[in-house]
Amino acid sequence: MTEPIDPELFKRLRHGDAAAFDAIYAALRPRLFGFLVRLSRDRALAEDLLQETFLRLARSAPNLDPNTNVRAWLFRVARNLTIDHQRWALLDFDRLFELSLWPRALPDDAATPLDLAEANETQEQVDRALGAMSPMHREVLLLVCVEGLEPSEAAQVVGIGQSTLRKRLSRARQRLAELLQSPAILTAEGATS
Repeated sequence: MTEPIDPELFKRLRHGDAAAFDAIYAALRPRLFGFLVRLSRDRALAEDLLQETFLRLARSAPNLDPNTNVRAWLFRVARNLTIDHQRWALLDFDRLFELSLWPRALPDDAATPLDLAEANETQEQVDRALGAMSPMHREVLLLVCVEGLEPSEAAQVVGIGQSTLRKRLSRARQRLAELLQSPAILTAEGATS
C-alpha cells in the first residue's frame, strides 16, 4: 500500500511549488496509471487520462482545501475522467482482452518453468474475470485490492458511503470468485466469446 501524501508536501503544492508537484507525481503516478489501465483496459487511453488527472491537480491545487486527501482526490479525478471517456467513446471490446492488466512475474531463480506457466495462466484468468465484471464492481476491487486504498478512501473516490462501498466490495469479491470458477474464464476460448 502506498503511504499518504505528506501534508507539508501538499501545502507546498498548494502554494505553487513545482518540486512538490514533481514529488507527488513520482509517488502516485505508477499507482494511478495501473488503476487507469485496469479500469479503462486501454494503455494509451490510460496514459492520456493520467496526464489529464495531473493537469487537473496542477490547476486545482491552489484552491483545494488544506485537509484534502490528495491521493483519494487524484483517484476520484482519474475515475471520473474514465467514466466521462466511456460515456463518449465506443469501446472496441474485441481488443480489450489483448491487454495484459497484471505485471507478469519476472523469472525467479527458485521458480520452475511450470510455476511460471501456472502463474501466467492464473493472471490471465483473473484478467478475463475482471473484464467480464461490471465497471462498478471492477473499480472497487482495483481500488481496494490492487491499489491498496483504505475502504474510506475508495468510498471517497467512487463518491459513495463507506457502508455502500463495503457492500459493493463484498459483491465484487463474490462475483470475481464465481467468474473464476466459470468454464468460460478458465479457458482461453472464454476471452473471445
